[in-house]
Order: sequence, then structure tokens, then C-alpha cells
Amino acid sequence: MKNFLNREIDRFLQYKKTVRGFNENSYKTYKLNLEESKKYIDIEIKNEKYYINLMPYRLYISKKSKKTIAKKISIIRSFVQFLRENSYKVKLIGDELVKVPKSLPKPIDVKYIKEAYIQATTEEKILILFLYGFGLRISELSNLKKVDIGENWIRVIGKGDKTRNIPIVPFIKETIKQYIKENNHLNYIFEKNGQKLSENILRYKIGKIFSKIGIKATPHQLRHSYASDLLNGGARINDVSILLGHSSLSTTEIYTKLGSNYKMKNYQNAHPLCNKKGE
Repeated sequence: MKNFLNREIDRFLQYKKTVRGFNENSYKTYKLNLEESKKYIDIEIKNEKYYINLMPYRLYISKKSKKTIAKKISIIRSFVQFLRENSYKVKLIGDELVKVPKSLPKPIDVKYIKEAYIQATTEEKILILFLYGFGLRISELSNLKKVDIGENWIRVIGKGDKTRNIPIVPFIKETIKQYIKENNHLNYIFEKNGQKLSENILRYKIGKIFSKIGIKATPHQLRHSYASDLLNGGARINDVSILLGHSSLSTTEIYTKLGSNYKMKNYQNAHPLCNKKGE
């Protein structure tokens, strides 16, 4: 098993460095944590399925802070996800969540999104529109099919197989219509040789698009930008929560980290001394 772990960890780290664009510090952090964890985790194979037990490792790091534990376990989850996306069947044991204060990705300023869009190819433009125009998760985009695109709505199957409908604004509608017309043979919106593009490939494409204008960007940052810009533009948080596919409004409040402009606008509309009717 040591040979398996060593080989796959090396492949994973190389992927993080070359495809995900990890800097030297991030690369070293992942490498050190994975080298440490492989000394303690138990791994066995049954019926071509890998069972990875984290409990021995969690006992080893149990005295560390919750934030540190969460980070270390998160790195292992990322590695396991990499294995799964490379056709390994993996069962992770002892993967209970560690509750820590949530940190959010920094949204990308819309001026940079527009700049990247202008320079993008047709396929890249569609990729940006689905992530920033609809706020999709990368997993939702990877699974999105042509039949999910309606005249005025797109149907999205999110976490827990929950379905939601997102309206298509006129500008996006015409661009998507043209793309589908030119690629009528497609089953999935993004596919190659009849197979949907993986989440990793889509992440790589986004990174490549924004690297052209000197910006590091992830699909989740575009989703965060979508939510933040809607709220700062005056959209109701309840509506944004539904559009994002959140099961709880509190998730949206944390996720979007309400902008100061949005909060000030609500304050001015609500406070009697700021309301013209109260003069």
C-alpha cells in the first residue's frame, strides 16, 4: 500500500502544481501534510475498493486546534477526491466534519470578469456565463446537459439531487442559443468525445482564461461573485438563497458576507430618520 500512496500522492501534488497553479508555499503545505498523514492512516483493499481509515491519524493530531485539524483533513479529502476522479473506488472512514469559522473566497471584481470575457473564445465565454451568470457549482456545471436548457430557465440538479430553476437573462440567452446551435451534437454542455468534461478540466479552463489577464480565479470565486453582486445590486437574500441552491438561509448569509453597500441601502430604507416619509 505504501507504493500506491507514494505514487498517487506524487501524481496529486504534480496536478496541484501544474494544473491548479499552486505556489511553492501551498505545494509544501500539501506535501508535508500528506507525508505526515500516510504514516498513520490505515488503508486496505476489498473487492477493488480502497478503504482509507483516518481515525489513527485523527488521534495523532487530536490536540491541535480545530482550524489546523480541519485543514489537515481537508487536504486528505482533496486527495481522495482526486483518486475518485481518476477512477479509483475509495471509502473514507473517520471523515467527520470539524466545525470552524467559515472563510470565504474573495469575489472577483466584475471589471476583471468582463475583461476576461472579452478576450475569451466562444467556449470560454459560455463557461464564464454559466459560472458567473448562473452561480453554478463546478459539479453542477460538469453534469449540465443540453436538455436542461429551456427557453427562459435552466434546470440544475444540485446537492442531494435537489432540482432548482434559474432564469436566463436575454444577453445570456442569445449567447447560449448560438452556442447550442453550433454544437447541436452535444449531450452535455461541456463534453469531449461524447463524455462530459470533468470538474478538474473545467477548473483548469477557468484558471487558464483568467491567467490571460493576470488574475488567479476559481469557479467557486465566480459563484461567490455572482451571489455578492446580486445582493449588492439589491436582490433579496431569500431569492439569492434559492438561486444558489442553499438549503438554509443562514448558509447564504455566511456565504455572501453581505456587502457594505447592500447593508447601508437596507439601513437607509428602513431607518425612520433616513426615510422621506419620516421627515
